Amino acid sequence: MHPDLARLIDLQSHDDELRREHDHIAVLAKSLAAAESRAKAADSQLAQLRESISKEEALRRREESDIADLRQKLGRDQKKMDMATTTAQVTALEHEIAFLKSQISRLEDQELESMERSETLEAQQATAQQAATDASAALDRERTRSAEETAAARATIGSVESRRTALRVEIVQSSPTGDTSLSTYDRIARGKGNAVVQALEHKCTACQMMVRPQRWNDLIDNSPESPASQTLMTCENCGRLLYYDPTRDAPQRKPAIPERTESIAAQIVRSSI
Repeated sequence: MHPDLARLIDLQSHDDELRREHDHIAVLAKSLAAAESRAKAADSQLAQLRESISKEEALRRREESDIADLRQKLGRDQKKMDMATTTAQVTALEHEIAFLKSQISRLEDQELESMERSETLEAQQATAQQAATDASAALDRERTRSAEETAAARATIGSVESRRTALRVEIVQSSPTGDTSLSTYDRIARGKGNAVVQALEHKCTACQMMVRPQRWNDLIDNSPESPASQTLMTCENCGRLLYYDPTRDAPQRKPAIPERTESIAAQIVRSSI
């Protein structure tokens, strides 16, 4: 193995951990935003129901006022009926009284319909109130969880960043090729995300492309004179740095040795003993 590769593998491990922690913070932020959205929607629905109930109450108050006015007018017309002296007056008052009664009946029906709508709205309001309470409690829990886990993730990021910085300095200072190796790592990481990957079972584990047999043999050869010890080896397909860990590779199956069948001559010799 190339002398810089082990440290680059550790550097990749730090970068992977940093990526996981940053992703976790992003997931927490999205989860918190979703909880806030649900709480806002629940509050909005509750406010709409309250507004609808208020409108129904205002409508009934107007209807009750209109009914009261019509009843007063009806009472006056009925008194006029008692004092009417001509058929024309009686007929006109009868029509007026019938109209007033129909209007009163219509408004009373509307008032009853409004009361029924209010009952439905109040039932929905109770459900919406519980939903808003639950959403608010869930939001409080999510805020607490998000704050705690975000703080823990940022602490981990700070710790990993410190170790990562120290490791990068060590890579540069530990070998003559350290600076070049680190530049190669950074270039691949910028383009690919992860720069160092394991070669396993004759394949690059990042792009899943097969490694040529000769290149595979060079990669698994740990002798000081091997190409893998002299230079950083890359995947010919995706360009990532490759390393080989024999402890994780699948053991090579040995071909089964067929059982030897006893010859006829041997059977004769054995039977004669």
